[in-house]
Amino acid sequence: MKKSFLSLLAFALFALCQVNATQVAAAQVDTVEVNSAVMKRNLKVVVVRPAGYSSGKEFPVVYLLHGYSGNHSNWVTKAPGIQQAADLYNMIIVCPDGGFSSWYWDSPVDPQSQFETYVSKELVSYVDKNYKTIKDRKGRGITGLSMGGHGALYLALKHQDVYGTAGSMSGGVDIRPFPNNWDMAKRLGSYADQPERWEKNTVINMLHLLTPNTLSLIIDCGTEDFFYGVNENLHKQLEYRKIPHDYIARPGAHNWQYWENAVQHQLLFMNTYFNKK
Repeated sequence: MKKSFLSLLAFALFALCQVNATQVAAAQVDTVEVNSAVMKRNLKVVVVRPAGYSSGKEFPVVYLLHGYSGNHSNWVTKAPGIQQAADLYNMIIVCPDGGFSSWYWDSPVDPQSQFETYVSKELVSYVDKNYKTIKDRKGRGITGLSMGGHGALYLALKHQDVYGTAGSMSGGVDIRPFPNNWDMAKRLGSYADQPERWEKNTVINMLHLLTPNTLSLIIDCGTEDFFYGVNENLHKQLEYRKIPHDYIARPGAHNWQYWENAVQHQLLFMNTYFNKK
């Protein structure tokens, strides 16, 4: 009995030490406010710093975008595994607030929705100034879910000098089949009135901006997702243009159960890119 008790006590102490060690060595989550000069307001941003941040020199950064109706806190509250990934891969993860329904465009209709400029210029500049980052496209990635999946590919395609790798999870990568959904008409004008804007600002029509191997790409969508069809089309168009990319299609719907898993694939993919010689 005594031996069993001592063994149990030793195990409990070991477990406690492990918990304490994990707490000491855990990623640090900051919430900061970043000014957008173009929108003349401050926006909240979550920054996840890896456990080794204080002892390191420069770190790669992944910008992780939320979806329609979301905000800056979604990823850390609904997929907290990203904090362990930040530690595992020794990377900084930045989760901006992209507005309720910005779609990460610079809206020609709404001056308070200029999120292309904010995310790819103002926020990147702030992060590079205030954190120990690799200040080069080879040390920057961007990905997101749904509206943020569209946003990540849209921004990366337009700003290949900023991002070296990009991804999408359940992304709205072709907006044209959904002219009345998710406030997109509020940002671009209606499809009926402004068809050229819709054609110009949908990811699937921007592939001419790519040349093979210039941007490292990963696309992920569940087979039960309402965006599955447009993701399949994007994959086929990339194949047709001979643009290398990773494409994942697996059972799953448009929900956090899917994205909690998907984001781990995205961060692993980007870590591999960052560590290429």
